[in-house]
Amino acid sequence: MARSLYICYFGANQPLVQTQVIPYLRELVKGGHEMSLLTFEPGEVDEKTVREELAADGIAWHWLRYHKRPSVPATMFDIANGARFIRKLNAERAFDMLHARSHVPMMMAALTSKFSTRRPRLLFDIRGFLPEEYVDAGVWSEGGAIYRWVKRIEARLMKGADGFVVLTEEAREIIEDQVGSRPLEVIPCCVDFERRFSGDHASERERIRKQFGIEGRFVIVHLGALGGLYLTDKMADLLAAARSRDKSVFALFLTQSDPDLIVPLLKSRGFGDEDLYVGRVPAQDVEGYLHASDVGLSFVKATFATQSRSPTKIPEYLACGVPVVANAGVGDIDTLLSGDKIGVIADDLSEAGHFQTLDALEGLMQDADLADRCRAAAAKRFDLKSVGGERYRRVYQELTSRNEDGSI
Repeated sequence: MARSLYICYFGANQPLVQTQVIPYLRELVKGGHEMSLLTFEPGEVDEKTVREELAADGIAWHWLRYHKRPSVPATMFDIANGARFIRKLNAERAFDMLHARSHVPMMMAALTSKFSTRRPRLLFDIRGFLPEEYVDAGVWSEGGAIYRWVKRIEARLMKGADGFVVLTEEAREIIEDQVGSRPLEVIPCCVDFERRFSGDHASERERIRKQFGIEGRFVIVHLGALGGLYLTDKMADLLAAARSRDKSVFALFLTQSDPDLIVPLLKSRGFGDEDLYVGRVPAQDVEGYLHASDVGLSFVKATFATQSRSPTKIPEYLACGVPVVANAGVGDIDTLLSGDKIGVIADDLSEAGHFQTLDALEGLMQDADLADRCRAAAAKRFDLKSVGGERYRRVYQELTSRNEDGSI
């Protein structure tokens, strides 16, 4: 089995790493792979605790300091420092594979490979179309010097990778011509049904609703970030349309973003303090809040880049039996919600369109089997063990069984 280093440009305790990195590494360890993890820590870290917790899962942990400013020079320093560290570690550990989560770690892996006497396989885990994402977010200009430079680097990374992972079938179709005969696996963001999303759902729903004094109200939840590519104003418009029909509507935003990104929008649309909650909740409590909700929102700007997105919130909603309202054109969401009849695609984000979406949602929610169908879809399409773990083990096996010339 493979001896591999997973390179992640986030800190070990950040929510993304806790839910979308470490669980997959546990699955790979279960498959007999020897896994190491390199993270980049943005702040203070309890090194002893993290190392012990990961060691208990069979994962060897290494870390370097993350540098944020000035943006481009800081990232270039981290890439060079990371490549230096990985090259040294590779000389000691003789990795069979470097598993790079997104573009910056892939640059480190590629530099390591170029200057190492023993070349490990390179798995490019493409979490999104990074150059286009920065353009969509307004950070870079399309056709600008930085964008063009990063696109050239991306092309070289694609050429040098031995295998690929993408999040969506849409992303697979976009890059498959560049991949050729090299391994390419689609692995969406998954949820861990063994460690999370279990227990007495009815009692948890009752507890949370009582805590907020929202028994009998219709709760619409948004989980995750606000601003940027998230269509925060459109979510507020949909909620206002829903409240114009049903005064019991309660807006629940579970987010680490600034509440001022959404609260003024809701209040200007008639929501009072008693009609909304916006704030952070402990990660271990998120499941309970979702069980207390009736509908989950996922509104993201639809662009070329977001075709590669697999929003983590969607499988988490579904795992809690919560149907989804999402805008069209993001990843594989359209096919998922329509095909499995577990949500509504908002094709038209105008005021009239919102009422059409609500009509469709009202019809969907008449189905007594809806919650069970949502949970079944989550288990079938997003289960960490049978989907994420199995597909990662498959691509690892295919890569590590190949000869230097790429043949089996």
